[in-house]
Amino acid sequence: MFHSSKIEINKKAFHNNLNYLKNRFGPDVKFSSVIKGNAYGHGIENIVPLAEEAGVDHFSVFSADEAYQAQSCISTNSTIMVMGFVDDAGLEWCIENDIEFYIFDFERLEKTIQLAGKLKKKARIHLEFETGMHRTGIEEHLLDRLISLVLSNLDTLEIVGICTHFAGAESVTNYLRIKEQMKIYNRIIRKIRKLNVPFERLHSACSAAAIRYPRTRLNMVRIGIAQYGLWPNRETFMLDLSSNDKEINDDPLQRVISWKSKVMSTKEVPKNQFIGYGTTYLTNTNTQIATVPVGYSHGFNRSLSNLGRVMVGGKRVPVIGLVNMNMMIVDVTTVDSVQKGDEVVIIGSQKGKDISVGSFSELTNKLNYETLTRLPRHIPRVITG
Repeated sequence: MFHSSKIEINKKAFHNNLNYLKNRFGPDVKFSSVIKGNAYGHGIENIVPLAEEAGVDHFSVFSADEAYQAQSCISTNSTIMVMGFVDDAGLEWCIENDIEFYIFDFERLEKTIQLAGKLKKKARIHLEFETGMHRTGIEEHLLDRLISLVLSNLDTLEIVGICTHFAGAESVTNYLRIKEQMKIYNRIIRKIRKLNVPFERLHSACSAAAIRYPRTRLNMVRIGIAQYGLWPNRETFMLDLSSNDKEINDDPLQRVISWKSKVMSTKEVPKNQFIGYGTTYLTNTNTQIATVPVGYSHGFNRSLSNLGRVMVGGKRVPVIGLVNMNMMIVDVTTVDSVQKGDEVVIIGSQKGKDISVGSFSELTNKLNYETLTRLPRHIPRVITG
């Protein structure tokens, strides 16, 4: 292969996760597949067709450019929703192409009304409310003004959804904050219903909220990390195990992504020699090393120097010396007959052993989300399974 590594996307695992989550949430809850951040590093162009095969027809992105990517690979029956950034040109494109998008301030609402009037086509919008996240969303005290403006422009607006976002549903330390957000959101919904505002969807739950707080599922959920086979955090998994009487190893989610490379070269280094740049690692015995053509430019963090692990020959071996821009060095002294071209697993399984995303995310105090979304787009993605 021309590339120094590849990412494998396991179709069977992805479909397993979708089926498990959809069954858990029930048939009355719309499943929106969150594909922001290049589908959490898995590739929008890969995930959209796989999700559609499993019956998913709604996709959530952050920005108009991601919506544009998704549009190029969706079927005509699927819907795209932009949860974040859209500039004026993007708004016009969204309206023209029936792309749904959030309204979280009056400036965007007024511009949407203007552009929809110009295009003589209704904009499909979701009204996002501030309930305590303090990021984006319309404040509750502005509700009357908002609804007055919306109701007077129903010729240009179609209110698809009423939504909010929770501030850390994955952690029990945020329980009281989440509970207060739910209270505010429900109060807003009651007021909107009382004012006879037409809408279709209520949605507030991401993966963590949908799993931990069933009442937040309403009639649509926005599922990101869980569909890729990863729990929002370890706490969410442990709480879920305890609440559902599962065995400790009974994880219903399967990791979708694997990341693999090959040994580029091998050599033996005598003891008392420094490895790679600088003086961060000194051999204390004769050491067999292998170079792997993956470095921090590929998403393998430099902070994993002398800390990270990869698998070679079915064994976890340590990264030694500084991780370079385009390569790392690993100690393969304990592995028999390592040769150029041998498989190196960075994320995934080999001979019954496994290296998870979390195994090196946690070493560098990073989230699984961060590790995955930093995987460069130029690494080829291949569908397997």
